[in-house]
Amino acid sequence: MCHLARSIVRQSSTLATRLSPAEEVDKFSQYNPTVLTLKRLIDFGVENTSANTSFLFLSKELPVRLANIMKEFSFLPEKLLNMPSVQLVGSWYEQSFQDVLQFTGQSDVSDDLLTKFNNTLDLMRNRHLTVVETMAEGILEMKKEYGETAEDGHTANCIQYFLDRLYSSRIGMSVLVKHHLLLFTKMQNDKHCIGAIDPDCDILSIAEDAYENARFLCEQYYMTSPNCEFECHNPFFKPSDDKKMTLTYIPSHLYHMLFELLKNALRAVVETHQHEDNLPPVKVLICQGHKDVTLKISDQGGGIRRSQLGHLFNYMYSTAPRPDDDQMMTPLAGYGYGLPLSRLYARYFNGDLWLNSIDGFGTDAMICLKLFPNDASELLPIFNRTASLKYTQSEQVADWSDPSSSGLMERH
Repeated sequence: MCHLARSIVRQSSTLATRLSPAEEVDKFSQYNPTVLTLKRLIDFGVENTSANTSFLFLSKELPVRLANIMKEFSFLPEKLLNMPSVQLVGSWYEQSFQDVLQFTGQSDVSDDLLTKFNNTLDLMRNRHLTVVETMAEGILEMKKEYGETAEDGHTANCIQYFLDRLYSSRIGMSVLVKHHLLLFTKMQNDKHCIGAIDPDCDILSIAEDAYENARFLCEQYYMTSPNCEFECHNPFFKPSDDKKMTLTYIPSHLYHMLFELLKNALRAVVETHQHEDNLPPVKVLICQGHKDVTLKISDQGGGIRRSQLGHLFNYMYSTAPRPDDDQMMTPLAGYGYGLPLSRLYARYFNGDLWLNSIDGFGTDAMICLKLFPNDASELLPIFNRTASLKYTQSEQVADWSDPSSSGLMERH
């Protein structure tokens, strides 16, 4: 067979075996995402890792992460899946998957290919900037169309489960993309950071910045704001130490959590004590333990009723007016996504966020983060049979021993 004929046969064979977009998603969703730690990401930036190595990793990893979460879109309740805003978000993921798929399997990495890849990642990053807001609009569209029937128990559970996983996946992909772009392009970065990560992240400084910005919003709306008292505690400090509380972390993630919790605390204090001459201060404690760093934001904002505690991390639940409900809505509140998203940021690197509240007095918001970067591993959603059952199985019937999922909480 002549060379031209063999070439035509090879091209025909390739065309015949080319997978459809849906089949490509099925293929890549069978692989598990690679779980990284903060240490691995730091090492990636300091071990003279080349842009070629990063390209080869991301060109395989991003399709896997995209495909895993894309498979879960089909399990959403139809009443939500068919909403225009949700369809729009789905189309963004489909486009991004096709965009990164063109680089998979490329072994001859040229400068032109890297430039094209970096431009594609930047376009993808910008495309997904408003995923949270657009999904929130989709839920509002569903509520407007279906009314109270949109919030039956099983539907609400499916949506909560999906959004937790969608936003966790989005955080993970955003970290990988931004880390790569900061390391290997001219994208502006803080001089203290290695890519997206600060190996010497000053916790107190970020907490003070978060308070100042939350205080500005509070004073803008209420014309007043409580003071904030900061305390750092480290039982392992030596007399010669500079007493600075630091850890390896992504500064923007820490700021996001602290800003959200502080603006909630300021708002609660002002609304509870608005007719008093002096507002009780909000207190922030930063404490380093053996393996964790814990931050506690304490307020005397009246606390939270037990009947509300179970809802605070549910999407679309907010104690403030929703955007459509009040034209003069406070800038300190909104869709009700602040707390659940902040908890996802905390859990992303194996930490946590929770609330302790005394109804009638105040609330303690707690953030716990891993002190050592080798312990701070990603928490990523993986599509498998167990995940699909979460969407398809009916809601379990609660008994008297599980008051959190029964009507017992509502009687208090």
